[in-house]
Amino acid sequence: MMLTIKPVSDLRNRYPEIERIVHETGQPVFLTKNGYGSMVLMSLEQYAQLTEPLESKLDEADRQAGRTTVRLSHEEVFAAAKARIPTDAQ
Repeated sequence: MMLTIKPVSDLRNRYPEIERIVHETGQPVFLTKNGYGSMVLMSLEQYAQLTEPLESKLDEADRQAGRTTVRLSHEEVFAAAKARIPTDAQ
């Protein structure tokens, strides 16, 4: 697989070209800013292929645990954890 690497300015200046690359090749496009990696663009189909197996495994784990509760966001988890940490370490 040949990586496609473009400057982030191409996202603004050449969006149709980048969109075409993503959809026609089925591969992500890596964007750089000032010579360093900045982000990765991919189609919704590519994203679903990456996340669906994980979501499916999490759903199965919830079923096996007999839980029907709603999953918490990372913000909720960290807020709850921080609330349990004593603020005065004496």
